[in-house]
Amino acid sequence: MDILVATRDRVLLLVPETGELRPTRVREPRPTCLAADRTTGRAWCGTEDGVLRSDDAGESWVEGGLAGEEITAVAADPTEPGAAWAGTEPSAVHRTADGGRSWRRAEGLLDLASSPEWSFPPRPETHHVRWIAPHPREAGRLWVAVEAGALVTTPDGGATWRDRVPGSPYDTHEIAIHPDRAGTLRIAAGDGYYESDDGGSTWRSPDDGLEVGYLRSVAVDPGDPDVVLVSGASRAKSTYAAGHSDGRVYRRAGGSAWERVTDGWPEEPETIAPLLVAGRQPGELWAADERGVHRSADGGRSWRAAAAFEPTPPWLRGLAVVGGA
Repeated sequence: MDILVATRDRVLLLVPETGELRPTRVREPRPTCLAADRTTGRAWCGTEDGVLRSDDAGESWVEGGLAGEEITAVAADPTEPGAAWAGTEPSAVHRTADGGRSWRRAEGLLDLASSPEWSFPPRPETHHVRWIAPHPREAGRLWVAVEAGALVTTPDGGATWRDRVPGSPYDTHEIAIHPDRAGTLRIAAGDGYYESDDGGSTWRSPDDGLEVGYLRSVAVDPGDPDVVLVSGASRAKSTYAAGHSDGRVYRRAGGSAWERVTDGWPEEPETIAPLLVAGRQPGELWAADERGVHRSADGGRSWRAAAAFEPTPPWLRGLAVVGGA
């Protein structure tokens, strides 16, 4: 098992056993997002000009198709080896079943009634797919977050779409789904934390204990689907850029209130809101901020540095666990 981190300029590979954090052979175009197959060494990297694919846990990369497209989200398909999904700007969803040699666009996304309202605030003339979350077992079923304006879903690989529903998140950034509870969605959004137990038909937003409302990342403890971690900051501008941030991490177990995690994080918030991802073992979670990569072995209660960045990256684009246990 290795850890991949995408910065604004490169993809880094961490081998946890050695603590070595080294660049992989990715130069141009710039990375935008990462995804990895949970059982093999295959990884995917979205870029400003198409998709890259790695079949050796990120050691090397080859062109993975969609040249000319700005990739804004990528996800491995857990129901079919070699398959993956990619989202773009302007908003579109594509699927490959052959390792990126060919891609098929899922039509109909822009026919949804809410689509004229979609708009990315820094560039209101456009919008993009921010996150794709495939169902762990049902082929073709996935949830797609459009930034900003809607969380939509399809049961059949994009042949038909279901529009946003009342009470759903407006500005979804990430979606976490535990494989043992596939109908439960956990959402980190610009408009707060959301969760659904019925695949997104109804929503609630428990926020007791959350001191911030702009959330960036979310992960669920591999060993306990009731334990959720989120990261966030006081506002959008203080979430992403190193040197200007007040990011923090919160943990929630079951129906309890959120508790801020400070073991391993600055008491006075001064880092970016970290990227979070579930590990392989119960209680194992990984995070990345401008300091480096961090690991928790106790369900997110405490964190220890796994590797430091040199130099400090100005921006992080993706975090993924690749390879087997």
